[in-house]
Amino acid sequence: MADYYLCGDCKRQTEVVYDHTSGDTVCSECGLVLESHSIDETSEWRTFSDSGNNADPNRVGGPTNPLLGDMALTTVISDTNGTFRKSTAASVDKKSNRLQSAFGTIATMADRLSLVPAIKNRANEIYKNLLDNKNHKSSRGKSDAVLAACLFVACQEEKLPRTLKEVCSVVAPGTTKKDIGRAKLFIMQHLKNDEDDNNNDNKTNDINNNNRVISATDFVRRFCSNLGTMDHRAVKAAYEAVQTSEEEIDVRRSPLSLAAAVIYIVCQLIEEKKRPSLRDIAVATGVAEGTIKSAFKDLRPHLSKIVPSWFASGDELKNVCTL
Repeated sequence: MADYYLCGDCKRQTEVVYDHTSGDTVCSECGLVLESHSIDETSEWRTFSDSGNNADPNRVGGPTNPLLGDMALTTVISDTNGTFRKSTAASVDKKSNRLQSAFGTIATMADRLSLVPAIKNRANEIYKNLLDNKNHKSSRGKSDAVLAACLFVACQEEKLPRTLKEVCSVVAPGTTKKDIGRAKLFIMQHLKNDEDDNNNDNKTNDINNNNRVISATDFVRRFCSNLGTMDHRAVKAAYEAVQTSEEEIDVRRSPLSLAAAVIYIVCQLIEEKKRPSLRDIAVATGVAEGTIKSAFKDLRPHLSKIVPSWFASGDELKNVCTL
């Protein structure tokens, strides 16, 4: 939107032009400088190019992190001999260095898993909480396992869980699911103890209650998306079938196995050209083919109950193959 100033020469309100190089405000009618050497109080940028492919609309310096004691405020100073040294607003101790390294690793793992920022931030908080309380017992083993476990627990707390296999796939080689599982149990126990010490903190109580139970419904939509061949109607049917299976049928299967088996059932009822194979489902869900077969056999007697009637009729259910 154009700005208008009262020009002393034109004696009327005229449109003005800002010369950002000199800081002058110039009348567009007569060229009179209405204001000179004005100070730009907006954010400073890394580059001053405002056109072309070289535009870089980023503020100078990295973002601050409230979880770090020194707020990550640093300044790089060039010496006369061409070398560089770093000056900090506060002395950087070993704990801050450890936190920065850990936060970087967590961010990398979160990016590889395409996790939302809230999960990454919560994982950072969990790890800092461990260090603040000097709970280094689990971190004396494999530090990557502790960081991965923080991310795993954060996913559960934010109700966007990932499997141990998925988390393990983005950790440095040498770290196993067993390592992450041990670290996860330690962290969950620490959070429980912390909850007991802060019973008045309602947010902490709610988060940790959400952390204790994982449902197959937490995974089914994402697994369907991984397949890429199921339309919205089939995904909705799979979700409702999983809900019914968990609420009304006593099938003693893990949430992952149950979700994979239900997806296999629903896929038998969609168009043949869009129907994925058992192998495709195993890859998309991370569940072994043999496990899916076994869970399917447990669910097959209950097909008429778990598969929504609006999605498939009784005659169509008879066509679901046997494994």
